[in-house]
Amino acid sequence: MKNNDWKDRLNVVYSTNSDFRYETGAEDEPDTLPKDKQPLRISLDKRNRGGKQVTLITGFIGKDEDLQTLGKWLKTKCGVGGSAKDYEILIQGDFREKIRDLLQKEGYAKVKG
Repeated sequence: MKNNDWKDRLNVVYSTNSDFRYETGAEDEPDTLPKDKQPLRISLDKRNRGGKQVTLITGFIGKDEDLQTLGKWLKTKCGVGGSAKDYEILIQGDFREKIRDLLQKEGYAKVKG
């Protein structure tokens, strides 16, 4: 009954149609590709960051929770902060070589950067 949650229908006017189903417009997330099929790209980004450097990992295809898990693992291994959202992982500082080595050891074969 999760698809018919009242919170998703707050701005809907009452309908007399008994077959009416309110659609939230939320898209399904794509399934997470296996590690050896992920086309990850590693780059250094300095734009709009107040002169600070961040390592940017892009190209992740999969569920947000898997992206969060990978981002948390990379932040822990590098010992720095960062974020994971919108299919991108930001790691504070220049860790391109370390992240490339970590991802390849973990089984991510298609790592560019």
